[in-house]
Amino acid sequence: MSLIGRAAPLAPDTVSTAACAHCGAPLAPGQGRFCCTGCEGAHALVAGLGLDAFYRRRETEAGALKPDAMAPGLDLAPFVSAGRDGTQRLELVVSGLTCGACVWLVEQALAAEADVLSARASLSARRLTVTWRGEAARANDFVALLARLGFRAAPWSPACLRATEDAEGRALTRALGIAAFGSMNIMLISVAVWVGGDMGPALRHALHWLAALIGMPVVLIAGLPFYGSAWAAIRAGRPSMDLAVSLGVLATAAMSLSETLRNGPYTWFDGATMLLALLLAGRVFDRAARRRARQSVAELLALQEGVVSRVLPDGRTEAVPAENVAAGDRVLIAAGERLRLDGVAEADALLDAAATTGESVPRSFAAGDALPAGAVNMGAAFAMTVTAAAKDGSLAAMARLLERAEQAKGRFVAIADRASRFYVPVVHLAAAATFAAWWGVLDAPWQVALVNAVCVLLITCPCALALAVPAVQVVAVGSLFRRGVLVTSATALERLATADHAVLDKTGTLTEGRPVLIPAGQDPALLRRAAGMARASRHPLAQALLRACPDAPLAEGVREVPGQGLEAGAARLGSTAFCGMGPSTDGMTLAFREGESAPVAFRFADRMRDDAPASVAALKALGLPAELLSGDGEGAVAGLAWQAGVPAWRSGADPIAKQARIEALTAEGHRPLMVGDGINDAAALAAAHVSASPAGATDLAQTAADLVLQREGLSALPAAIRTARRAQAIARENIVFSLVYNVLAVPAAMAGLVTPLIAALVMASSSLIVVLNALRAGKE
Repeated sequence: MSLIGRAAPLAPDTVSTAACAHCGAPLAPGQGRFCCTGCEGAHALVAGLGLDAFYRRRETEAGALKPDAMAPGLDLAPFVSAGRDGTQRLELVVSGLTCGACVWLVEQALAAEADVLSARASLSARRLTVTWRGEAARANDFVALLARLGFRAAPWSPACLRATEDAEGRALTRALGIAAFGSMNIMLISVAVWVGGDMGPALRHALHWLAALIGMPVVLIAGLPFYGSAWAAIRAGRPSMDLAVSLGVLATAAMSLSETLRNGPYTWFDGATMLLALLLAGRVFDRAARRRARQSVAELLALQEGVVSRVLPDGRTEAVPAENVAAGDRVLIAAGERLRLDGVAEADALLDAAATTGESVPRSFAAGDALPAGAVNMGAAFAMTVTAAAKDGSLAAMARLLERAEQAKGRFVAIADRASRFYVPVVHLAAAATFAAWWGVLDAPWQVALVNAVCVLLITCPCALALAVPAVQVVAVGSLFRRGVLVTSATALERLATADHAVLDKTGTLTEGRPVLIPAGQDPALLRRAAGMARASRHPLAQALLRACPDAPLAEGVREVPGQGLEAGAARLGSTAFCGMGPSTDGMTLAFREGESAPVAFRFADRMRDDAPASVAALKALGLPAELLSGDGEGAVAGLAWQAGVPAWRSGADPIAKQARIEALTAEGHRPLMVGDGINDAAALAAAHVSASPAGATDLAQTAADLVLQREGLSALPAAIRTARRAQAIARENIVFSLVYNVLAVPAAMAGLVTPLIAALVMASSSLIVVLNALRAGKE
């Protein structure tokens, strides 16, 4: 039975009466427990579903889940896809998914509906897939349920993934700009106070007030992202690094304002604003990494966007968006056009399917063969029958693989944040105990007690711990960039350091991706005539033949036979079967025949990179045995594997097979490193423990990978692994130092042995030590 519209008693919760019990928005005095009737109804719905745990799990900003006054009136039934087994499926883009708790609430709320079989939400892509048994009109009920919970939903389309940075990202960028600007200006004022030993009290007081006028707005505005997260942590009863940062920054600002009011010798607005600027920079970097994950899916789906020529029953054609074409429609594919949809060929076709299969040369398809979306027509125009709509086709399936792999990695929890769960509560209790002991037990003035308590927070302010991992990462990433390795993921170094198995693609990774003719004593005159015919073709092997004899004149009367080769009178150039020879298994052979003379074979090779054998050996020495996966033929893959020193290999591997192999290695307990350069490698790159793309890789492969090798060759990859391992060792050293430092510093501060100035200096020195140690990560 559906729970939509069912009234339910309000479940008890721990949300403060100063904030809305559902969305967390501030409440006016006497407003009650909810900011609006929509939130009251949403809270009742959550309670009726038995999902009260949502309020303890979420970590969102206030107002994120405030329901709209009116739900959208769009009928979503036409957007439902019916399965062969009688199930219905709807894909939505959901606005308001800001954390794992939101995903949990959406999935659990829909799963509570009796006819729902599954509900799966992707946080990175904001995509929700619901499967159920029943009528298609039930889609409107599900969207209404989401609206009552505070989430807006609309039919999903690839264009939805191209949205610009969301409101949270813009807020973080603004906060970073404010904090950086304020800290730089306050530092100039602080330096004047520090070096002005003979400065008069009046001038010092004026400089303190100037620092306060800049610092207080910066602290209050730039720190909002941390304060919101800290408030969520308080509501959830879970101490976090943001809570420690918030208390430290606010206590420092409050103490500085107190010193300004009484014209004390020093203030600490510079430290508070600098800490905010540094931590905001790290958060912006993390947001950028998540955007790259969404971008890779968008670029893949962009292959199926565009206009196609649909053939009407009367034979005429009309231009329509690819997303409006249904299974069973006929479309015309022009020469050089990309296939936007999957289909079945109605005539022979020659397609460059590298985008979907990884094959280095175009492949012939006979009438009736299945044609993959994303391939490019290299031959004559032909018609095909569409077998799947865009949202159900192979490209959409590959995008779902990318999303699933991205979600499977899980949310990276920083080492420093894990450590903070243990010591942050101790620090807070120590500060409170210090104030209580000095004021209540030792009968000291409250000002003295407050100074000592602030010293505890200052000296244990988690600067060193917050810097322990990011500082090493910044140094290591900069060092790798100078050596031609671009790190594109915030967590790549940690995962790269623990990789224990290498999976390598062939074309464009171990090879240069550019076929060359193998000299075999060919007759120069015959080679020249064959190259003259090859000048009329765009086929990669024909172009490679032309490069071997670039001055060959264009042959006359050349006609292309789709999927076979070229004809010019009695001469033929093309596949071995076309020229009367046996079939070729390696896909790297062109045959040439003139009249009744014996055919001649021109064999080609995709030249192996010069450093491939040495790189494979270096990976093995680092504990990463390599294997080769390729979509090419068996002969080409086996030969390259032998030359490169790769003991294990597999040919004919499509994108699904590559991704399945990565998942199998993971299931066996390995942490695979995937190296690939093509669109067909994107799913495997995303599913791997860590991934890399070589120079010249497709944009999609580079955005899906964690590292991009900017220089030709693979030699930089073993060096990157060594750097990552050294960086992780130094990060652990920094964390240990930070914890030991705090253990020693807290008792000194509690005993009143340090002043706020000394506490700030000691805190700054601990951060400096961490940074200096982090510089070692950049050594060659």
